[in-house]
Amino acid sequence: MQHQDLVAIDFHTHAEVSCRNPFDNYGEEFDRAADKYFGSSARPTIAETVAYYRKRKLGLVMFTVDAESQLGRRRIPNEEIAEAARANSDMMVAFASVDPHKGKMGAREAERLIREEGVKGFKFHPTVQGYDPYDRMAWPIYEVINAHKLPAIFHTGHSGIGSGMRCGGGLRLSYSNPMLLDNVAVDFGDMQIVMAHPSFPWQDEALSVAMHKPNVWIDLSGWSPKYFPKQLVQYANTLLKDRVLFGSDFPLITPERWMKDFEVAGFKPEVMPGILKGNAVRLLGFDKA
Repeated sequence: MQHQDLVAIDFHTHAEVSCRNPFDNYGEEFDRAADKYFGSSARPTIAETVAYYRKRKLGLVMFTVDAESQLGRRRIPNEEIAEAARANSDMMVAFASVDPHKGKMGAREAERLIREEGVKGFKFHPTVQGYDPYDRMAWPIYEVINAHKLPAIFHTGHSGIGSGMRCGGGLRLSYSNPMLLDNVAVDFGDMQIVMAHPSFPWQDEALSVAMHKPNVWIDLSGWSPKYFPKQLVQYANTLLKDRVLFGSDFPLITPERWMKDFEVAGFKPEVMPGILKGNAVRLLGFDKA
């Protein structure tokens, strides 16, 4: 990644539409509920997303969420995202997602994706994937990530997916309590854990884990910065300033809106460059290239 030429690096963007596989409409009720919750139905292709970011001189980390066991819906191929990242390596990084229920087969896939496809990290969504982050079934995949000393993004806090559906669509918010990642951070100390989003209603728990475990980071995606809890801004300005990352949750929130609100959300001018780009450059290892 030619990060010197970029305005910022968005650490949290979603691949929404595959250009390889036909659309899988199974479980489409989750899409409609999410559209209502987020007030957005935008679902660009991977190519459209890349073009959008390139035009704005923004870097991006892109991933899908493999929740085939829980939702019964085909994932977007990790290989498709990795191919796009290789073709746009000056400004894009691919993370992969492997359903933790796949255990050792998932670990084999993770190893192949790192070695053959060049993915630089992984994404987990405990609520949507239906598992406790410390469940031993996920350990084979964690062991691969840990061995390669790569980052892994874990959704934390409330989930817009399932919100408003009967029984929340059967999805359990408790799996996304950031305190559940404390044990993961202990046993997989070389895996850099990124807790995604302001972790409502567990913001203090997230700050505590990040303060205690130096391999834990926080990305600020999924919310407009003007709605961030005060304590999150306070710690991002001080004790955690080197481990907080810009993320939008595109296409649900655009980077333009996020960055505009970021300017007036109480962040200190001296910490803003690190949040927008510098911290991501270090986490992805581009400062050593």
